[in-house]
This record gives sequence, C-alpha cells and structure tokens, in this order.
Amino acid sequence: MKVNVAIVDAFVDGDTGGNPAGVVLDADHLSDKQKLCIAREVGLSETAFVSQSNTADFKLDFYTPQKQIAHCGHATIAAFSLLSQLGLVQGRNTSKETIDGDRDIEVLANFAYMEQTEPQYRYLEHDKVDIFNSVGITEKQIISDPVIVNTGNSFLIFGVKSIKNLETIIPDYTRIESISEKYNLIGFYIYTLETHNTERDASTRMFAPRYGIEEESATGMAAGPLACFLHDFMNLDKEKFYIEQGHTMQPSSPSCIEVVLYREGQKIRRLKAGGIGKPSRYLEIEI
Repeated sequence: MKVNVAIVDAFVDGDTGGNPAGVVLDADHLSDKQKLCIAREVGLSETAFVSQSNTADFKLDFYTPQKQIAHCGHATIAAFSLLSQLGLVQGRNTSKETIDGDRDIEVLANFAYMEQTEPQYRYLEHDKVDIFNSVGITEKQIISDPVIVNTGNSFLIFGVKSIKNLETIIPDYTRIESISEKYNLIGFYIYTLETHNTERDASTRMFAPRYGIEEESATGMAAGPLACFLHDFMNLDKEKFYIEQGHTMQPSSPSCIEVVLYREGQKIRRLKAGGIGKPSRYLEIEI
C-alpha cells in the first residue's frame, strides 16, 4: 500500500522556519499499527492522520515515531492549514475529534487556531535540583521555579534569565525522559523573557525524549501553557502572547506561535494557539 504524506511547516515566522509535520488525509482505512509505521517512516516529531468523525468535522490522530499522542499543536495547525488551502474546510469555524475529546478550530486561509482548555497547575516540591541538572543549568540562572502546566497536555515549565542561558542548555535526554515519565509529561518547555524579536513575549526551547523528540522548533500545545504561566505567575497582564521558538535549532528554524487567552476577570477560562502552515513537500510512503 502506498500512502501520500504532505509535509507542512507549522508556525512559520514570516515565510521561513516553522516546525514540519506530516499530514495524511483520508486515513480512515489505516490501522493504528500502520499509522505508527508511517510516522516512523516520515521521521518527523509528529504526523497527523485525518479521517471522518461522528462528533466533529474531522478526526485527527497524532503519532510520534514512538507512540500515539493525544494532542499535537503544530500538527493540528499543519493539518487544518492544509485542509483550508485545499478548500476542504467550510467557513471559519471547524472542529477536530481526538482520543481526548473534541476541540474547536478556527481557520483563516493558511492561519489556524486550536482550542485549549483552562490551565491546571501542579507545583513541584521535589526534584528541582535534578530538573536543573538534567538541562545543565544552575539555580542562579532561574527566574521561575518549575511548574507543571496542563491545557490538554502536561509540560514542565520554568524560566531562565537570558537567551544565552537558553542557548547554553545541555540536555541530558535520559534524565529528562525519566522525570517526564515520573510526572507523565510531554516534556520540558524552558523560556526566557529576553527575545530575538522585540515584539515577542518569550523565547523558548522544548525537549520531549519520552516521545522520541529530542528538540523541536515549535510546540503549540506547550506555548498555550506558557502563556497561561506568564499571565498567572509572571504578572504579564495581557490577553495575546507571541512565543518564539526554534532559534537554537541546528539548523535554525525560527517559529512564532500566537496565543489568545479568554478571561473572566483575571481567571483564564480557555485559550487558543495558532500560526501559519505552509506545505513544503510531499512524500509517498509504502507500507
């Protein structure tokens, strides 16, 4: 069987950069085992499989090269940007079914937003030293202690003082994976308030070896939790955040993720994260 896979760069910054995801349309006939096999052959951090849904406009299944994952930000943006550009989305508002429930999606040409849920926080009383050691930084470089934030997936978030601190991180993937397994995390999302672009709110790096991702250049499902964290813990009293990522990748792949918070007073009730998706190439995978 031959399967066509679109490679779509999500969260591109202008016309360049972004985080590539595989997108397979009309995936109803594929088994879970075949989807995992395809994701391994594609070799990107995530591949989205689009099929028919009884509860939403589309069903999306996400696979890393190692396992299925409930949600994926950049693969969602990639899939719906592609669907929009192919004329398969009717109107601005649409939706996706996932293994973890349905989510609203907003599409405008090649720009797509995905809904995330009200943030849940978990404070860590232990393992701080091990966390810092796992990425080769010291407590003197920290501006905020580690907190687990979940708006659909759980990420460990903490901040460092400067871009230089961010760039000099040396990840110990075995230790990061062990900590991620212990707390059921997707991975670590580390930020600094110093940015390459003065119009951005934070610059970031993301490590998720538990899911076979050493580092990726844009993580929409982590940018949402970070925006909530910046609002609730770092006193950034605003409703729209711009998160940059991918500058430290080799080669560099700058990305920009826009996050919009919906509040009642100062309480965040829901949010959406979005960006631009740009198809770059097509593959034919034989399974």
